[in-house]
Amino acid sequence: MKKHSLRKTDPPPASRSAQRNIFQQLAAVPHAFWTVLFIAAPMLFVLYFAFTDGNGNFSFSNITDLGQYTNVFILSIAFALIATAICLIIGYPLAYFMSRQSQRAQKILMVLIMLPMWCNLLIRTYALMALLDNGGLLNSLLKNLGLEPLPIVGSYFGVILGMVYDFLPYMVLPIFTAMTKLDYRYIEASHDLGCNGLQTMTRVVMPLTLSGVVSGVTMVFVPSISTFYISQKLGAGKIDLVGDTIERLFQNVSTYNVGAAMSLVMMILILISLTIMNKFSDEEGGMVP
Repeated sequence: MKKHSLRKTDPPPASRSAQRNIFQQLAAVPHAFWTVLFIAAPMLFVLYFAFTDGNGNFSFSNITDLGQYTNVFILSIAFALIATAICLIIGYPLAYFMSRQSQRAQKILMVLIMLPMWCNLLIRTYALMALLDNGGLLNSLLKNLGLEPLPIVGSYFGVILGMVYDFLPYMVLPIFTAMTKLDYRYIEASHDLGCNGLQTMTRVVMPLTLSGVVSGVTMVFVPSISTFYISQKLGAGKIDLVGDTIERLFQNVSTYNVGAAMSLVMMILILISLTIMNKFSDEEGGMVP
């Protein structure tokens, strides 16, 4: 049997591997530049201003001053947890329903889920205000029916409703993706073994789609805890969350450093939540087919 040798014009395998590595490194340069310029550098600026006073001297006073904003942190975390829980309660059955439809129906439902996201967050929030405000469409209809108007804008309910409305697709999409990868032979096997619908859902479907739930919870909780525009508009300026407080502190030169300290604490809280979610997802990742 003849041995096929490399042609003289072909580079050796080691040379091709080196060229590929160089190309990969060059392709990563724009990403690295973007990361340094728009992620690492702003975080270093925040870190610097958080531990300095107005004269640039090192100080812990900005961190200690955050004690007066404890209620703001608690309220923001509570709102984010409530909005995330509601999105999960609504999004999980919706994702399951979508996954059981035909390919054509899934595409149509996916477009309907994604359609609001084609509009800017500000436009969606303003549209929700136009519907729920005291003179909005909903309350005008209630007045015409002789009913009392609902004070939604300016209430806790209005802010949470805005979070759910804006962030619900971020819960549905990862769960739907996990469910489309689910092998339905497991469901058939559970029925053959005598499980009813509820048992199949809790013992088979939920464990096998847990990674999608973790991703959805992360994608909803993180923007919910740091949002500020939704609370400004749907809270009618009556509800202060962490994002609103940070914006107000940065607008005043005398409290700029305190705003940086609060931003640093918020980043730490988000990193902790992401670490917990990723660890939980890694531990359960083997359950997903």
